[in-house]
Amino acid sequence: MTKPLFPAASLATLRTRLADLPGPDEAAAAAAITRQTNLTKPPGSLGRLEDLAILMAEWQGTDRPRIRKAQAVVFAGNHGVCAQGVNPYPQEVTVQMVANFRAGGAAINQLCRASGAELSVVELELDRPTGDFTQGLALSEAELLNALAHGAAALEPDADVLLLGEMGIGNSTVAAALANATFGGTAADWVGPGTGSDHEGIQRKIAAIEAGMKLHAGLLGDAFTTLMAFGGREQAAICGAVLAARAKRIPVLLDGFICTAAAAVLARLPGDMLAHCIVSHVSAEPGQRRLLKHLGKQAVLDLGMRLGEGSGAAVALGVLRAALEAHNGMATFAEAGVSGA
Repeated sequence: MTKPLFPAASLATLRTRLADLPGPDEAAAAAAITRQTNLTKPPGSLGRLEDLAILMAEWQGTDRPRIRKAQAVVFAGNHGVCAQGVNPYPQEVTVQMVANFRAGGAAINQLCRASGAELSVVELELDRPTGDFTQGLALSEAELLNALAHGAAALEPDADVLLLGEMGIGNSTVAAALANATFGGTAADWVGPGTGSDHEGIQRKIAAIEAGMKLHAGLLGDAFTTLMAFGGREQAAICGAVLAARAKRIPVLLDGFICTAAAAVLARLPGDMLAHCIVSHVSAEPGQRRLLKHLGKQAVLDLGMRLGEGSGAAVALGVLRAALEAHNGMATFAEAGVSGA
């Protein structure tokens, strides 16, 4: 890349810069495949672990990919659509949970410690929720560019893998709206209980998304205008981090439904902007399996989790580390003096 992605004066400028993002290193992938073929095991016998090692190789540009530094980031934002009664918890909980993350008391803190990831939290104007997307745009172009830039700036360039998560009361409604806008279907196809909505709460979510889809019908064919229509800031920041990681050839572990739905809007852009991304787990939110089908991706884990915070990404990091330990540490048939096929 000749210029960094951010700051960008306009979305038009950003789109021009995205054309320069790198693709996978096919030579490194081929060398990793050759190594897998020669390790002391039947070909394919480690299943997805082999695929993960090869994906890491093609983005790190080496047949021996490693994870020396795993960076985890949780983005936090608040949402104007909460005015429609879509959230069973008050928006103050977002601020309170950010404090809990910083104090080390949340699930993500424990899971990052267990998997060896360095956690940071980026809060995005929690005192100023996005616009209510049933009434107007969630984000202006300037606000979107600012949130994207904050996401990109959170990436540490020496990271070997980036784990992404989110926190924001009301953001399961935003995620369902983004997925509906990107892949179609009905609002009911994408809406789930989130943090515990009852039947009436789910109906309010559906009604809000239907209103937003009608209001913003002219903006749904593009990744960035979809983000402007529905927000929120943490979802936009996730997209900024994904794009920045692509520019640095850093693989990304996406968390569950909310995180995957945010990144999925980038599928609208040319250049397979999610090729370097691994979906960590199949969230218990019903829209996640539908998302995976549309994206053509298979999640690493299916544990019935639906917490968010990047918790599924932190657990999947352990599997990714195992994949690389096997890939790099096993002997080849020749090294072990074992007869191959």
